[in-house]
Amino acid sequence: MALPPVRRLVTLELDDIQGILARGYGHLRAAHFTLFAAPDAAAARALLTWLLPRVTTAATARGDAAWNVAYTPTGLRRLGLPPATVDAFSAELTAGMADPDRSRALGDLDGSAPRHWAWGGPESPPFDGVILLYAADAARLASLRAELRRLLADLGVHTVADLDTAELAGTEPFGFRDGISQPLIDGLPAAVPGNRRAVPAGEFVLGYRNAYGLLTDRPLLSPSADPDRLLPADPDGTGAPDLGRNGSYLVMRQLAQDVDAFWRYAEDATRRPDGSPDPAAAVALAAKMVGRWPSGAPLVKAPDRDDPLLAADNDFGYHHTDPLGYACPLGAHVRRTNPRDSLDPSPGTDASLAVNDRHRLLRRGRSYGPAAGSAGGGDPTAERGLHFLCLAGNLSRQFEFVQHTWLNNPTFHGLYADPDPVVGSRPASGGDFTSPARPVRRRYRGLPRFVRTRGGAYFFLPGISALRYLAHLPGGTGTGTDAGTERTDRVRVVGPDITERTTTS
Repeated sequence: MALPPVRRLVTLELDDIQGILARGYGHLRAAHFTLFAAPDAAAARALLTWLLPRVTTAATARGDAAWNVAYTPTGLRRLGLPPATVDAFSAELTAGMADPDRSRALGDLDGSAPRHWAWGGPESPPFDGVILLYAADAARLASLRAELRRLLADLGVHTVADLDTAELAGTEPFGFRDGISQPLIDGLPAAVPGNRRAVPAGEFVLGYRNAYGLLTDRPLLSPSADPDRLLPADPDGTGAPDLGRNGSYLVMRQLAQDVDAFWRYAEDATRRPDGSPDPAAAVALAAKMVGRWPSGAPLVKAPDRDDPLLAADNDFGYHHTDPLGYACPLGAHVRRTNPRDSLDPSPGTDASLAVNDRHRLLRRGRSYGPAAGSAGGGDPTAERGLHFLCLAGNLSRQFEFVQHTWLNNPTFHGLYADPDPVVGSRPASGGDFTSPARPVRRRYRGLPRFVRTRGGAYFFLPGISALRYLAHLPGGTGTGTDAGTERTDRVRVVGPDITERTTTS
């Protein structure tokens, strides 16, 4: 079923938006992410001043490299942003991903608990932000990384973690094509009339209307806090400088994938009666768990065998073609992360798609570790996985909702004890995966946890004007606090038609 295109008249300020919001840099096959911590405000601002002319914008033409930068609350305070202003960002950002309540909701328990993380956990060194560096090839990346390392050393800025990535290959470590189902953002060039459905810009870019027709909460400053008028004005017409406009929230999670365990389970669960392996059946079961074949072909359109001709096909729904999950199981990974037209109140209608729009994620992840074949292979002791990156205008309603209510929910879509079979959080005893079939469904038991969280954090990805503002802030201390205070308004969405404004000073 072709999804009806949706076009809203919105103009994005592309030259004020960081480029990662507009593109995944697919032409830049090499990437590296640097978590950094500055010793004081002067070093933090010097680093940002150096980065500013290098930051890639959404209006930038394709080049052989791209730079983007995002900050934690610690980093924002380090730059001199008053605590009251930092607290006006979303509660998820200020609490942090490693907060115990967030960990429970995200399923970061047992071996995935923050106390075990390599970075971002309560026992790991704090950091101010992340520099996202992309390049056309490994040689260009190495050159740019050397330049960055020299600058950090000169400024005394500490590298908390170097996150390497594998060369972009189009598949994730389990061997399935990745990055197919990305939302189109209204206001970007790809979202043209007649193209597939576009999601309102405010779902990803702060300062624009979201799927409820509202402006997502973000810090609005008093005019005296921006005497040089570096920031754009609040689009609601209050005259307040809008620190959030053209920015977004960035989610980063390092997800270690047990590739060998994934394919070993698929092989063991599909052995023939004599105990011999059935490779075709193992791939078919893995595809059922994912919801697509390794090529990327959706099971809804290719239920019985892989079809590489459908590798990039993303034009389908579930309600009219596969409501009971006979082709693509109801609990399959891609059906959870993007339920399309299968959601209440009116499955199969535009109202269902509108509900789905409110929970979309703009994914920008990169794999890491040595490459593995579709049946494992390579060094079984080497860690491989995904540096999961996504952007959202509302961390709670988008990323955390998808993680808690769709991926980790054992009763998703009327199931009983079936968290996501690929990435879901499960008890040590394992979980179930149900594959509907005629005349009798098939239930696979004892699925271990194939993905473990190794690190994570929330960041604010500022617009270019906000970066200039932060680079020119007075004050700031080496501890990431600031004694000054400014009046700050925080706009909070209370309901579809109500907003609440609170003022702190």
